[in-house]
Amino acid sequence: MAAATNNGIVNKPSKHSVEQTVEALSNILKSKGVAVFALIDHSGEAEKVGLKMRPTKLLIFGNPKAGTPLMLASPSSAIDLPLKLLVWEDAQGKVWVSYNSPEYLRERHGLPQELMQNIAIIEGLATKAGE
Repeated sequence: MAAATNNGIVNKPSKHSVEQTVEALSNILKSKGVAVFALIDHSGEAEKVGLKMRPTKLLIFGNPKAGTPLMLASPSSAIDLPLKLLVWEDAQGKVWVSYNSPEYLRERHGLPQELMQNIAIIEGLATKAGE
């Protein structure tokens, strides 16, 4: 079950490693024709400067046909778009997929309810990648 935490962040468990979860997410997005704009390897960058960090990667993705109407309706939403999924490992070695809940983004930016299907995909993605 998804557990909402502070500031609208939802954490869903993954049964796979960070690498495997990111790969699954990338494949799902590609199959749906959704662009992956960036993959930020936080732990890899930390390692480059001699710091240790548990595996942590951020996937930034989206579809301008879905995101643009949201940004037109509420320009401030561009700070939270494109969508992001954070895949990270906790101190016990458990992997999580975290994201901003669509409802949080709606409330934060005053987005119209009729546009919420444009970002609702994130919930299913997080669940499917962790299975």
